[in-house]
Amino acid sequence: MSIPLEQQPHVVIVGAGFGGLRVARRLARLPVRITLLDRNNYHLFQPLLYQVATAGISPDEIAHPVRAILRGQKNLDFRMSQVTGVDLQGRQLHTTTGELRYDYLVLAMGGQTNFFGLSSVAEHGFGLKTLEDASTIRNHVLRQFELANQTSDADLRRALLTFVVVGGGPTGVECAGAMAELIGLVLRKDYPGLNFKDARVVLLEASDRLLASLPAELSEATAEALWRKHVEVRFGAAVADYDGLRVALKGGEVLPARTLIWAAGVRAVPLAEQLGVTQGAQGRVRVLPTLQLPEYPNVFVIGDAALLEGADGRPLPMVAPVAMQQADLTVHNLMRLLRGEPLQPFAYRDLGSMATIGRNQAVAWLGTMKLRGFLAWAAWLFVHLMQLIGFRNRLLVLINWTWDYFFYDRAVRIIFEAGRDANKTG
Repeated sequence: MSIPLEQQPHVVIVGAGFGGLRVARRLARLPVRITLLDRNNYHLFQPLLYQVATAGISPDEIAHPVRAILRGQKNLDFRMSQVTGVDLQGRQLHTTTGELRYDYLVLAMGGQTNFFGLSSVAEHGFGLKTLEDASTIRNHVLRQFELANQTSDADLRRALLTFVVVGGGPTGVECAGAMAELIGLVLRKDYPGLNFKDARVVLLEASDRLLASLPAELSEATAEALWRKHVEVRFGAAVADYDGLRVALKGGEVLPARTLIWAAGVRAVPLAEQLGVTQGAQGRVRVLPTLQLPEYPNVFVIGDAALLEGADGRPLPMVAPVAMQQADLTVHNLMRLLRGEPLQPFAYRDLGSMATIGRNQAVAWLGTMKLRGFLAWAAWLFVHLMQLIGFRNRLLVLINWTWDYFFYDRAVRIIFEAGRDANKTG
């Protein structure tokens, strides 16, 4: 005899990102009642945010409504709500829409931009973690060209057309490459009267190489490809301050620039601090190998918010594949908990890394294979296209990529909803 849904164990999942959504979908056939919470009503494909920021695709093409994704899953209820606190002892969540009790809790809270205590950068620079961030960057970049096209002040024009990207990881590399192509292949045609010798894309990396997780030869190939796209790659360049007008480096150098995009780090969201449990680097929550909170076996933490070391003794990276594999183990361990069986530890399987540098250029490290150039670029396109949720989104992104490839054009170059940026530029 089956147990009525309202009497089944209540599993609450916080976050509809890669990890949280995967847990929710894989619990569909288990005898549990699920509540999924997220402050947004959509799942966001974050790896393509930089393409929204550089006018390549529209925001709605990398986001999909959570309710549409989970439509038909009878044991699940979705609530658009933000968690403001967690009572671990009382097994209760405090949210913006009321209190919510749970039997089992999965915290897949995700991360946020880490400015490493640089308050001036946080105030005047741009992060790239949300749809709002990406749309704001796109509006801002396009507006700089409008302003530059109207000014007669040469110094101001150069500052308006200097775009600084901080961070030599995949996001920074991809953003810098896409920005250079937007300027050199698209906006050059929109502003025939503008001297594009004044336009610069500068990529700042504090260490001595890009894409540190990849083999050195692929890092070098990435830097060379960016230089060919006229991106100024600067190594050993750590930002000390940014006031919205000038980027100050720790060595004393100053770069006049009206745009700074920060892609140099990620940290756990503030909710992690409110749990009152052990935290480590980047504000991440220390978890057991089974992904449970110590002393709270009914609470799992996965994804960017979880701190767990891999086989090499280093913390696992804050990337989607880790979150998705942790989601799979969480579902498996929840099943074992319900049956009173021992839980299994997490073992990350690194399937490889890749990053695109622009048209026909990418690098990929897949097991023992090291790819670069067109083949790596084609592999990157296929993987990211297939990971998008929804046929409509895949089709629209494919159409935009194809249009851009053959006609050297970007689909989304409309300035709207300026918001924060309007207050900055006047």
